[in-house]
Amino acid sequence: MDEAGVEERNATAAAAPDAGAVLSKSARKKLAKQQRLEARKAERKAAEKERRRRDVERRRREWDETLAAATEEERAQMIGVRREARRERVERRAEEREMRALRLRRAAEVGPKVVLDLEFSDLMTPNEIHSLVQQIMYCYAVNGRCASPAHLWLTGCQGELDTHLQRLPGYDKWIIEKENRSYIEAFQEQKVNLVYLTADSETTLEEIDQKKIYIIGGLVDRNRWKGVTMKKANEQGIHSAKLPIGNYLKMSSSQVLTVNQVFEILLKFIETKDWKDAFFQVIPQRKRGEIEAQTNEGEDDETSAAAVAKVSEDEGELESAEEDGIVLKKPRTIEAVEVAATTDGVDQQQ
Repeated sequence: MDEAGVEERNATAAAAPDAGAVLSKSARKKLAKQQRLEARKAERKAAEKERRRRDVERRRREWDETLAAATEEERAQMIGVRREARRERVERRAEEREMRALRLRRAAEVGPKVVLDLEFSDLMTPNEIHSLVQQIMYCYAVNGRCASPAHLWLTGCQGELDTHLQRLPGYDKWIIEKENRSYIEAFQEQKVNLVYLTADSETTLEEIDQKKIYIIGGLVDRNRWKGVTMKKANEQGIHSAKLPIGNYLKMSSSQVLTVNQVFEILLKFIETKDWKDAFFQVIPQRKRGEIEAQTNEGEDDETSAAAVAKVSEDEGELESAEEDGIVLKKPRTIEAVEVAATTDGVDQQQ
């Protein structure tokens, strides 16, 4: 059997929805392609980690050489300057942490409620659960950075997924609502206000209603479980809605977004009251096709250019950001989130 055939067989065994399922040739090819992409992603991650390690060693070596070549007085001065800069940085971060905590506590009182539904662990592979944990970390980080954060809830925190979350450094100090119960139980007195956000809904979300509780399905499935969130909403008798992506963008692939992308789009809309701006700032350019013709009529091309430039600027900033105790990387995938050493759940690695 050739290499492609082996990959298809392995992909089928690793990612088939159940042991007895037989995937079509097209599905096997898609899974094999996904497996190759993930392997290359792991290689890039390892290479980037090695590059950072070499950079740290190089800077340390250069610092030691500079100190060795300096006089005793110059060494004392350089060390003093460096310590002062570090002290100022620590104080600035402490102030930022305090302000972030105040915003998140305020959001618990007045912010719009957004729920991450974590009841799909049984539908995901271990790698997909790991990916979802990364997306949850990203949601918490961007919420803390937001000027007007949401009141974020995690519901259905059980099983393997909950075990992964509990292992995160500082997770117990996250300023967030954590529920082992389902959202139906947690909000049984407010069921009429529950709105499940799903791309399969026939209702389009136009505005964010402070009285509503918006639910995002915590599912990473490589598009295997189509319609599962819509089915769940229908069975529970709760409202559903889809983001108005089709009104503003032609997606180059699927309109299915990651958990953190949906959450960040909501945050951006709360901030800007502009869906188009929210989509352009969050959805990676590689996933966007051309803007729908009707939304471009009478618009200056500079508007679109500025939006695209803003996306690039944000991605470049996140690539090197090391805040909230979380390293965020977003030039190629928004899922690349790693936990750094932390003391209070949001502290930055020193």
